[in-house]
Amino acid sequence: MAEQGLTGDKFAALHEGLVIPAHPLALTSDRKLDEIRQRALTRYYMAAGAGGVAVGVHSTQFEIRDPQFNLLEPVLQLAAEEIARAQLDRPVLKICGICGPTSQAIKEAELGVKLGYDMGLVSMGGLSELSEAHHLERIKEVAQVIPVFGFYLQPSVGGRIFTFDFWRKFVEIPGVMAVKIAPFNRYYAIDVVRAVCDSERRDEIALYTGNDDNIINDLLTTYRFKVNGEWVEKRIVGGLLGHWAVWTRKAVEMFEELKESRRSMNKVDSKWLTKNIEVTDCNAAFFDPFNHFTGSIPGIHEVLRRQGLLEGRWCLNPNEVLSPGQLAEIDRVYRDYPHLNDDEFIKANLNEWLGA
Repeated sequence: MAEQGLTGDKFAALHEGLVIPAHPLALTSDRKLDEIRQRALTRYYMAAGAGGVAVGVHSTQFEIRDPQFNLLEPVLQLAAEEIARAQLDRPVLKICGICGPTSQAIKEAELGVKLGYDMGLVSMGGLSELSEAHHLERIKEVAQVIPVFGFYLQPSVGGRIFTFDFWRKFVEIPGVMAVKIAPFNRYYAIDVVRAVCDSERRDEIALYTGNDDNIINDLLTTYRFKVNGEWVEKRIVGGLLGHWAVWTRKAVEMFEELKESRRSMNKVDSKWLTKNIEVTDCNAAFFDPFNHFTGSIPGIHEVLRRQGLLEGRWCLNPNEVLSPGQLAEIDRVYRDYPHLNDDEFIKANLNEWLGA
């Protein structure tokens, strides 16, 4: 079965909680793959303490699948090589993005398995013609190939709203090992957690936040629901986030402190509520929600460009650029929240990461 592909230490790490950045795509000025900087990005995430990377996802640009670029396998391969090269003494989850109709999704899952990926983050976006029943069948087929990381994507960027009944059936699928909750909506997020709590598989499924607008609060909250007359509790244990593609070292430090706080305190220190707003304010600058997130990828690229990890903020789609005023917003959050960036960490290691 596909779920057997997740080894004991990786399964334990997944459930303990990890910082998992959504891996960007490094391009040259003529919009060709910049292999040196693509490798450098993965080296940065490993050195920063990330517990995994998600490659071939939105932040990697879905256009990598287009025949004119044909970059899906190369970027998956590069990340896998660098993770192996790092020879870390901790488990690192390699997660490949999977999208498209069932036939395409299966091929991408098979590619992930071939390249040694542990899980597939399966997008349900862009499939508006499918019923909930058809979505469930698609997930079942993919889960026969690779362990599934489910994904509730916000409707404003191509996702759709699913019912509680859908998620209740979703979490019963053997091979579903985790769910990234990213509807940017508390009501819909509760549906997923309640569905997991209601299932006998609740201890087999790890919950991760993708709500870049509410990262810390998601990680601090204990969800509690009554199931068959008994209270059941569940946490969102980690994050798989585009936001964590930048300032990753500080994100890891904050996450480790937060996990220690979760273990030791009975009530939330108010500093975390304040820090949640700081992080969300930064995310607004990077992800451009006021323009329907059209500048989200260039926003992440701009931060990485300033730090020297990327040469520019080019995207495969030449029309994908920063929105008016977004550059000034990035300037502002850099000025207002210097304690959240990891520029000095990158400066100290950049030459090594850019080396052969």
